[in-house]
Amino acid sequence: MRTSRLLRYGAVLTALSVGTAACAATPQLPRPGAVVGTPTASRAASPAPVESPVVVLDPGHNGRNAENLAAIKRQVPDGRGSTKACNTTGTQTDAGYAEHAFTFDVASRVAQQLTAAGVRVVLTRSDDDGVGPCVDVRGRAGETADADAVVSIHADGAPTSGRGFHVAFSEPPLNPSQEGPAHRLAAALRDAMRVARFPDSDYAGQDGLAPRYDLAGLNLATRPTALVECANMRNPGEAALVTSPEGRARYATAIAAGVLSFLGSAR
Repeated sequence: MRTSRLLRYGAVLTALSVGTAACAATPQLPRPGAVVGTPTASRAASPAPVESPVVVLDPGHNGRNAENLAAIKRQVPDGRGSTKACNTTGTQTDAGYAEHAFTFDVASRVAQQLTAAGVRVVLTRSDDDGVGPCVDVRGRAGETADADAVVSIHADGAPTSGRGFHVAFSEPPLNPSQEGPAHRLAAALRDAMRVARFPDSDYAGQDGLAPRYDLAGLNLATRPTALVECANMRNPGEAALVTSPEGRARYATAIAAGVLSFLGSAR
């Protein structure tokens, strides 16, 4: 089913992109009404009679995690036979701008752009005022939604000298989706970030890509899944970028472009 809908979507992807660029206003992201922790979908009317591809966006962490440490420290499966904490509080800039706020803002902007391009978007959390969901729930969100791609959005808290983005994927792979498809998604996101003039990380991964075995959200995925660490929030220059609406808009546009490139190449 996913292959057939990508074939139909690919036939109109260029037309949708042109139509989106011509729009005078950016559509507002629908506010899903489900309980936080349940993947929630937002659907917009497609400008063409085509079955929409499905993309899960996973904004990292959540706004109330720090107030509910017992809940987020609960152990859940890590996808490789062990366990890890349900979630974490995430990082923040030295001035106190939180990663959870950054990721939800960027994910909302990405969702707007993908929806405008005829993609059905599913969010793993519907606001920035909840707890979790746990990483195992996030990891299975792609299968729950029958998604064509899953993108987890994060920012890093590395030493202040480090800068740049990297895109993580599960390695060694545990299923066919984690082999070629996840690698292609990660490369498409990496390439789009480069086109947007974001530098490759100089402290993690290589050439903008970072294979990881320790991230449950990637290990448990059965759909093509990648995680974008957009920037180092501890680096003063990148902290200024992630804090600004203009900077967050740049990250969102790059991520949306990477997703659309992957969907187009997957048909």
